[in-house]
Amino acid sequence: MNLHLGNIGQIIQLAIAPVFLLTGVGTNLTVLTNRLARIIDRSRTLEDLIATKGPESLTQNVQLELDELYQRMHLINRAITLSSTCALLVCLVIAALFVGDALDFHLDKLIAAMFVLGVLALIGSFIFFLREIFVATKTLQRQREHGAKFLP
Repeated sequence: MNLHLGNIGQIIQLAIAPVFLLTGVGTNLTVLTNRLARIIDRSRTLEDLIATKGPESLTQNVQLELDELYQRMHLINRAITLSSTCALLVCLVIAALFVGDALDFHLDKLIAAMFVLGVLALIGSFIFFLREIFVATKTLQRQREHGAKFLP
């Protein structure tokens, strides 16, 4: 292993941009997991209502809302998966930068490929997040237009 202080400094400088991306991805994951928690809480509330009041409380509006909550949960799960994939790829980019320099491997194409895949995964995550927001907005709009009561 041929490690020189100057090389390490350059590698750390190269790793700064992916680290900032990783910070943003972490924030994105926090938002996504908070939204997932809210969706789960709401669906549990509706399911508890059905369990305590019986099947007759399962009105068309409640069934529609549950279906939309499950759809939102599915979209958020995909967004979380893609964001986590992005974070993993960014971590691998940072590790490959150091390993490539320390062992004198030429990993530039691999590093570039992992970085591009990470950014594509982040784009996919944002697309699923946006779709989930559209479903949530559609639910609120439907409830407002049909005068549906917001259940507990």
